[in-house]
Amino acid sequence: MADAWLGRHHLSQSPEIAALRGLIDPGTRHKGADDPREAGRRTHAHHRLLWGLFADSPDRTRDFLWRAEGPGRFITLSSRRPQASALFDRSEVRPFAPDLRAGDKLAFSLRVNATRAVKTDLGARGKRVDIVMAGLYKVDQPLRAEQRADIAQEAAEIWITAQGLRAGFKALHCEVEGYGVHALPGFNGPRSKPQSHGVLDLKGALEVTEPAAFLTRVVSGFGHARGFGCGLMLIRRM
Repeated sequence: MADAWLGRHHLSQSPEIAALRGLIDPGTRHKGADDPREAGRRTHAHHRLLWGLFADSPDRTRDFLWRAEGPGRFITLSSRRPQASALFDRSEVRPFAPDLRAGDKLAFSLRVNATRAVKTDLGARGKRVDIVMAGLYKVDQPLRAEQRADIAQEAAEIWITAQGLRAGFKALHCEVEGYGVHALPGFNGPRSKPQSHGVLDLKGALEVTEPAAFLTRVVSGFGHARGFGCGLMLIRRM
């Protein structure tokens, strides 16, 4: 596996950066902070902010994962060491090279945009849809809010089990901590509607079956929307 770096980054508390907090964390102080558009604005702002640690050339493509851990706090996992940036007070960076063996049991935390392919009427694999929304579509509209948590839990368990079969681990336990939708500004989909994606927060336990395959997948990320704060699995020994 290629070298990788795990970083924890704390936004600068300087007056100059403090004056920009409304742009960096839009909507966090308002009642509508969980609205898809507000969540999307924050995700988009954080996406651009974290690029400052890795964009060392104009043609650089993204080769890092990230997630927000709270106001002004971020975690990254990258194939290159992050650069110093005046936007952050400090960055705690260390090599990411866990010494894992088959049979090791790990606790995990994962923020992910999980999707699956939906078959068309002709039986072919069609477009990819969010796994929670795919389940909700099968439920009558008045019952969706009531059944949303159960549908999200069932869909997440099926999804993480399938991921393990391809990524060198066996899922032992998976719990949905939260689910929301982010509508990204400036990324328009069909009919000029903002592009949106579902975000699942999962925690649980797994058993490593193929260490090399597992670590390679952890570094490359899980699911989609990896440029927008999804896909980074955090692990620790149990």
